[in-house]
Order: sequence, then C-alpha cells, then structure tokens
Amino acid sequence: MPFQDILTNIHSILQSTWGYTGFRPMQEDIIRAVLDGHDTLAIMPTGGGKSICFQVPALARPGICLVITPLIALMKDQVEKLSEKNIPALAIHSGMSFTEVRKTLGMAVHGNYKFLYVSPERLTTRLFREYLPALPLNLIAVDEAHCISQWGYDFRPSYLTIADIREEKKNVPVLALTASATKLVQEDICDKLQFRNTRFFQQSYERPNLSYSALEVEVKINKLIDIIQKVPGCGIVYCRSRRRTKEMAELLQLHHISADYYHAGLTHDERNEKQEKWLKNNIRIMVCTNAFGMGIDKPDVRLVVHVDIPECIESYYQEAGRAGRDGKKSYAVLLYRSPDVEDLKKAPDIKFPGLQEIKNVYQSLVNYFQLPAGSGEDMFFDFDIDEFTKAFKLSPLLVTYAIRAMEQENILAYNDQFFQPSTVMFVCGKEKIEQTERENTALEPYIKFLLRSYGGILDVPVPVNEKYIAKKLRKEVKEVQAILLRLHSMGIVQYQQQKENPQIRFLGARVITEHLTINMVNYAGRKKTLQNQVEAITRYVENKQDCRSQVIAMYFNDHTTPQCGICDNCLRKKEENIPAEEFNRLQNDIVAALNDRPLTMKELFKMLPKFKQQKIRVLLQHMLEEKQIELSGLPESGKLYAKKKGQDKNPARF
Repeated sequence: MPFQDILTNIHSILQSTWGYTGFRPMQEDIIRAVLDGHDTLAIMPTGGGKSICFQVPALARPGICLVITPLIALMKDQVEKLSEKNIPALAIHSGMSFTEVRKTLGMAVHGNYKFLYVSPERLTTRLFREYLPALPLNLIAVDEAHCISQWGYDFRPSYLTIADIREEKKNVPVLALTASATKLVQEDICDKLQFRNTRFFQQSYERPNLSYSALEVEVKINKLIDIIQKVPGCGIVYCRSRRRTKEMAELLQLHHISADYYHAGLTHDERNEKQEKWLKNNIRIMVCTNAFGMGIDKPDVRLVVHVDIPECIESYYQEAGRAGRDGKKSYAVLLYRSPDVEDLKKAPDIKFPGLQEIKNVYQSLVNYFQLPAGSGEDMFFDFDIDEFTKAFKLSPLLVTYAIRAMEQENILAYNDQFFQPSTVMFVCGKEKIEQTERENTALEPYIKFLLRSYGGILDVPVPVNEKYIAKKLRKEVKEVQAILLRLHSMGIVQYQQQKENPQIRFLGARVITEHLTINMVNYAGRKKTLQNQVEAITRYVENKQDCRSQVIAMYFNDHTTPQCGICDNCLRKKEENIPAEEFNRLQNDIVAALNDRPLTMKELFKMLPKFKQQKIRVLLQHMLEEKQIELSGLPESGKLYAKKKGQDKNPARF
C-alpha cells in the first residue's frame, strides 16, 4: 500500500476500531513518524493515549507488533480489550509455563495475530530467541521505556536485552513510550535502544484540571479524613508500607468512609477482588502501596493523596496523575511532617548497602536454597522473605535492597507478585478415561466437565479455575481440589495447583561468594541519582512559593507549562493580594476582637465569618511580624493577644 494511502487508512482505523473521529494532540505525528520508519521516543502523560500510538500503526501494516511491558495487569487488560474488538492479540508473561509459552509463540508465528505482549524478562529466554527470527514484526513498542535507564527511577536490566532484538530485526522501527523522563533519561533511552533516524515527541506536563498541594500537618489521619469528606468521588491513598495501608484503611472505616487496602503481599484473588470493587465504585477509597494503579484505567478518580513522601518526582507525577483523567477538577495532595523529610534524606544510604553486605546476603541465599557452586542457572525458587530473614538473622530492608542490587547486576531476578494459575492435562489414553468414568461414578461429572469445558486439555496443560468448576458443578472448592488431586494420583491427569509465592530466579550459575562482582562505578552512580531525586522531591515539598505544576514540568525540562492558578501555592498568592480597603477593615476587626479577650485562631475565624480563613491567616502573619499582636503557644492551638506596650517577642509563622 502506498504511504499516502496508509496515512489515510489510519483515520479509518481510528474511527472503525475505537469510534474516535480524530486523534488527540501529537498522536498522529507519532504514528506518522513510526509508519515512516523512524525510531521514535514519545513522552506522554499518564492517561494521554499512549496505546493508540502503537496500536493504530500496527493495524495499518501487515505483520505483528511486539509490545514490551512489565505490567501484567495492563497486558491482560489490553489483550482482552483488543479481543473484544475482534483484533487477535497474545501475551507472554512470568506466570506462564514453558508449554504455554511455546504454544503462544507458535500461534504468533503461524496465526493471523496483530499484537504480542511480552514481559521484558521473557526476552532473554532461549525459547523466545528460538522463535524470534520467524516472528513477522512490523513494530517494536517499548512501554515504560524509562525502565531501560539506570539513571531513571525504576531501572530493570531485562530491558537492556531489547537492543539484542534490534540486531535480529534491523529494519523494524522502535517506538519507546513513557509518561515521565528527565533529559538524562531520555538520552539514555535512545542510546540503550540503539535509535537510528530518531524522532522525539514530548507532550506538555501540564494538567490544567489537577490541583497539587503539599501540606505540613501534625496528625495525618485527621487531615486525610477532612480532605476525603470535602472532595466527593473516588480516590487513592498511597502509603509506603504494606502494614500502613491496612491501618489507614481501618481508620477510615471507623469514620464511616468506604475504604479498603491493597498491596503486593495479598493473594492474586484478593488483589483482583479488591481492584474490581474499586473500579465498580463499590469501594470509594483504595489505600495502597505503589503496587496499585499501574495499567489501571479509571478516568473518574477525583483524589490522590500521598501520606508518605515518594522518593522522586517521577513516581509522584505518575501516581498523582491517576486523578482526573476525564479532564474534570481533581486533587493531588501530599501530606507530610518535618521528620518525614529528614527520614527520606537517609534513603540512599539504606537503599544502597555496601558490597560486603550484598555478598553476605548472596551467601545466605545460596545456603538457603542449598545451591552448590556452578549450579542454579535459570532455576526458580519459592522465596519467603520473612522465613529467610529470621533463619539468617538479617534485616528485611537489607535483604530487599541487596536483592535489588543483584537484580540490577543481572545476578538474579525477584518477583514478589508471581502468579501461576492451576493447570490440568489428561495424561492417559481414551480407554483409561472411559474405564475410570465407568468404575468411579463420583469422578465422572468432573472428567466430563473438564473435557467439555477446556479445549486442548488432552494435549497441553491448560489453566483451570477451581472456583468456576465448583460453581458449575454446585460443589465446594475444596471438594473440587480433592477430586483433581485424586485424579492426579490415579495417573488420569497432571494437576498443578495455583502458585503465587514470591520467586527468585538465578540468572547465572552460582559463583563462589568472594568472586561475586558488582560494577561499583555504576552502583555509585545510581546512588547519586537517588540522592538527586530525593533532593528534588524534598525541594518540591518544602517549596511554598512557586506554582507546583511548573516545578514538576521544569524538573522534566518542560519550560512551556504556565502557572496553574489552582495549586496550594498559586491559591495562596491570590489570597495574599488583599485590596487595601479590605486589608484595613480586616485588620481593624482583628484588633477589636483581640482587645476584648485573647482568642485562638479557630475562635477568631468564627468571629469573622465574612472573611476567608486564608486571608485572615495572611494578615495575622503580617501583624505578628509587625509586632501588632502576639502569640502564646502553637499557631493552630495557641492564644492570640493584642500587643502590650514594652513587649517584643519573636514573630511566629504559620
């Protein structure tokens, strides 16, 4: 098809497949660049329509699009949505067996599929490399592209293998997509992906409907409840620890707020159930760690609150950006106390343990798994971090960050959200199956149901859902599991029960611990990057002057974003511009009230209901500095007095 016809075709694809009459800003430019064979880097905000940028050009040309993403939830969601539109798509991720992966790759090579979603760690497997030459790729789309840069906030070494795919598929263009990347990370993405004939697109970081605030508070839960009660609609509350999510959710429930908690330590079914309830608005507030939200498309989130300071602006921008994707007024609030800032500044030293500490953890791991030197390559092990740390008397934080350091050196891989569904495959002939049905009438309905409901079950292990089987046969789940185990012991089926334990995978053979090597130059560089990121987020938090939208945008080298006018700092400036006549009237009313008797700030607010509280605060600050009034105690709870002659106290600040 001539190039001009392809460009015309992309509009008809958008209309017929998605029902849109036109592209969003920059989408068409990105699609044209890809179709013209350019390697393209696109920086687009969360909810900005990134998937359209690779899905449309992939449909416009023959072949299949390879989509590389670490987000299994997004993978499954997009495959499902494409299938609903009669667009054939496949996915390969860490929860699949060898047989399932081989079958999927065979379908990608020989079938009429348009998309193959792959998690980055699958790119390194021998099986994927075996099928790669035969895959008829028309585009390689790299989602969350910042993960390829060790100077980013979520470096994943498995992304570095994408360059090897380029060697095999030299003429296939690459589209790298991310919501946030500094200039250094942008350059690193292009370098690591071996970009040629490069095009670069960056949308503005402006979110005109999103009001940012950073509030220093004495008691976070009180302020959180106050905010939730003032902002209608659903929301997300981000916490740093799993335990804290549960505690916060329970406190909200005590105040009759519909809330639940979510973190990576929950079972697969628990996470799915909670997420589904929140998506359907059966739960108003989800209190969670950063394990929640990636790949979830819910446009009507009105509020995102962080009760702990994130480690960098990159993650804060992405998480806060989950509010207001529908373009309606929404709020992103960060609550902090002064000690939080000091604790955050210690994070780089905690997150980057010394070389000897890393070696000690490695030695403990190989002892735990009983791995002799030279063995273990590409082997998976269930890993209970609590049991491990107790057995070897190690700090959980040290183990966590030592493992992360070894991940980034491609020594091992750790997956704390590993999930593999139950599978069943018949392993005997037709005659034995029929004989079993005749001789064991209690087993017959189960055998017939499996054969009728799961295609391919005679040839390969297929995923099964014991709850679904129990519902259809009107049995208890435990009874279904017992029957499947019985069939397994009889040699009728091979039954592998669901697994979702965290797993460690050794990427190479076990080495003598003294010979374990870490690139200390790169390691020190990553630590310095984190130090810079912490400094940037603490400056953002403590900044009481500049427009927060502009502070975020300029961090990402976007100097085009105008002042938002709706963040806490912009609103404060508006309040501070009090006309002279109003200033004098309010000042006189304050003096008159305090001459009568000392008052707390709340009491003063009640006596002056015609004036906005922020204006009163601004004027009180001015009067304290001018020593026209004085304060005894803390600003929020202390007493304000009319100034007595001869006294001169230091001014307090709000």
